Amino acid sequence: MIIAIDGPAASGKGTLAKRIATRCGLAHLDTGLLYRAVARALLDASLPPDDEPAAVRAAKGLTLGSLDAEKLRGAETGEAASRVAAMPAVRASILELQRAFARQPGGAVLDGRDIGTVVCPKADVKLFVTASLEERAKRRWRELVLSGAPLDYDAVVADIRRRDERDSLRSASPLRQAPDAILIDTTSLDAEAALACALAVIRSKMSQPA
Repeated sequence: MIIAIDGPAASGKGTLAKRIATRCGLAHLDTGLLYRAVARALLDASLPPDDEPAAVRAAKGLTLGSLDAEKLRGAETGEAASRVAAMPAVRASILELQRAFARQPGGAVLDGRDIGTVVCPKADVKLFVTASLEERAKRRWRELVLSGAPLDYDAVVADIRRRDERDSLRSASPLRQAPDAILIDTTSLDAEAALACALAVIRSKMSQPA
């Protein structure tokens, strides 16, 4: 069973994906970490995030075992990752890595921006998770404050709006809801309610005849 979860920044898709994976006994991949790892490699080498040849080299050298979520968090890495993710050659370089993960025995849960549209277009279940810009900004702002890196709330709003625009308008694998994806708006949902909605969709999809 392959479950594809897409959505914009701070929509809650990552938390939801992890909880679905745990509940269903499936492996989970936050594909955003791949782009963050590429971005981090460039930043650590004092290279600009727009250096596409260097970004492609970093992407081709990625392994899933080398991803460290804690080290890849942070506003600087996130902004650079958004720029790296807009490069078609970078996306092409890690496409098969993501698909191989999805094909593992038993299946997997993958979350990102183009899972249901490009990476796993034939996924058994597709969810598109979103929330209002204001709610997403509040979540990201709280996350940053708790991590010890407080930012002005208005700056967070501007950052998320900029990422939304970049993700939606890029030429390669833009963020969009797959025609057969089920929309889950988490603006007024807590984690438990979002999980309940998602599990209901999964049960419904899996009970349908092939």
